[in-house]
Amino acid sequence: MTGIVYLVGAGPGDPGLMTRRSLELIATADAILYDRLIPADALEGAREDCELIYVGKAPGDVAMSQEDIGALLVELGQAGKRVVRLKGGDPFVFGRGGEEAEALQAAGVPFEVVPGITAGVAASAYAGIPVTHRDAASAVAFVTGHQAPGKDGDVDWQGLAAFPGTLVFYMGVKNLSRIAGALIAAGRDPAEPAAVVRRGTLPDQQTVTAPLADIAERVAEAGLKAPAITVVGPAVGLRGTLAWLERRPLHGKRVAVTRARAQASGLVAQLRELGAEVVETPAIRIEPRAVEGEIAAAIDALGDYSVVCFTSTNGVRLLFTALAAQGLDARALAGSTVAAIGPGTTRELEQHGVRADVVPSRSIAEALVEALADTPVEGRRVLVARGGAGRDVLPDALRERGAKVDLVALYDTVVEPLTNAQRTALAAADYLTFTSASSVRNLLSALGGAGDTVALGDARVVSIGPVTSAEARELGLAVDIEAEHHDVDGLVAALVADAAKPGGTAAADRRDSEAS
Repeated sequence: MTGIVYLVGAGPGDPGLMTRRSLELIATADAILYDRLIPADALEGAREDCELIYVGKAPGDVAMSQEDIGALLVELGQAGKRVVRLKGGDPFVFGRGGEEAEALQAAGVPFEVVPGITAGVAASAYAGIPVTHRDAASAVAFVTGHQAPGKDGDVDWQGLAAFPGTLVFYMGVKNLSRIAGALIAAGRDPAEPAAVVRRGTLPDQQTVTAPLADIAERVAEAGLKAPAITVVGPAVGLRGTLAWLERRPLHGKRVAVTRARAQASGLVAQLRELGAEVVETPAIRIEPRAVEGEIAAAIDALGDYSVVCFTSTNGVRLLFTALAAQGLDARALAGSTVAAIGPGTTRELEQHGVRADVVPSRSIAEALVEALADTPVEGRRVLVARGGAGRDVLPDALRERGAKVDLVALYDTVVEPLTNAQRTALAAADYLTFTSASSVRNLLSALGGAGDTVALGDARVVSIGPVTSAEARELGLAVDIEAEHHDVDGLVAALVADAAKPGGTAAADRRDSEAS
């Protein structure tokens, strides 16, 4: 049985620029051969049993020769596999996809091509440089920068010098001085605007602009290395007007998110949308408890509770999971007063068809105690659904008022080990965010124990609220920023406000110093 090979472009680096078709193919592939410069997390959607084969190339480090890659694609295709050959950018734009397609065609292996957004267009756009413009460039030429001037090859320097539009060079940073010199020698205006864009479309994108005659020197001064593209032409002059990436409020900021990975997606998405480079260092992992014992008993007696209190989104999600396992749904809460701490918990309830009756103005247990002051609880059964390490402020206050409280822990938060890469990223972060007291405790535990703050570098600590802040201070962390509204949106707003202050952060200043 003959399989099929898909030559897939993964785009220039920003995961959001991957096509829907590329993600569909990754999710169904039997084998994926992937390059070095593919977007972060591009392979997350692959099946667990998918064979992942790294075939990337870097200067002086070639994982597999091009001939061997072609042979492997043929072998896998002839074995009946669905194969994705995943490449950065577009497979047919300096991606050697044409060579691989020829090898497949010669062997009789079916193939399809899935284009991707090429770096020459995307990185330029993210730098505020339109490669074509009615007033500045009516044409664009894409050129390999690997071929050094003066050597035999297919680069027509006279033709490029006379080209009436934008020149985009791929992989040419190492040869930039010779490329600029060859263009000028062939007649290109030495004063023409030029730009080098490093790691285009990624949060740490860097752009250097200068006249063509000076661009190599300016790039060397800035320390820009590959991967990068070089853009030459009048359209580069529009960057001063059209640059947009750097205007995002968190551009150039590295933010560590310690929230459990299952919960972090919303916060991560917000931060990335605002331009931050997000470092995911989950300090905790949510481990649901089995639906037995006190949990099973609470589910069976749910209709007997006068008040049901939820203290977290995890508590809501897991209670409804337990309800579904028993063939029940939101109707099981009919007749109960439903109380929730915080807008996130409230929204999670709404996702399950329940509108909370009591929501305090502040997202802490003390505020929920106050909000329940007018709710009759004496002699009545109250359920508090929460995590195993929750505070006892709420159940204790309800018991003092005569309530018969069942405290049910639906999950536990456990330490999530840190990799060496995560430790390194933490030390270089500008901001370190905490969304719960448990994330503070567990991060410090993962780093080697409470009070070990050296590994956190110069990061400014951002807390979601007073309970989290108190835990951080008790464990030796100085809290620099506390959200006014104690939810994820409030945390992001507080971080953005701090980033807007003059002076920047110590970690960002250090990186700027190193880059210059």
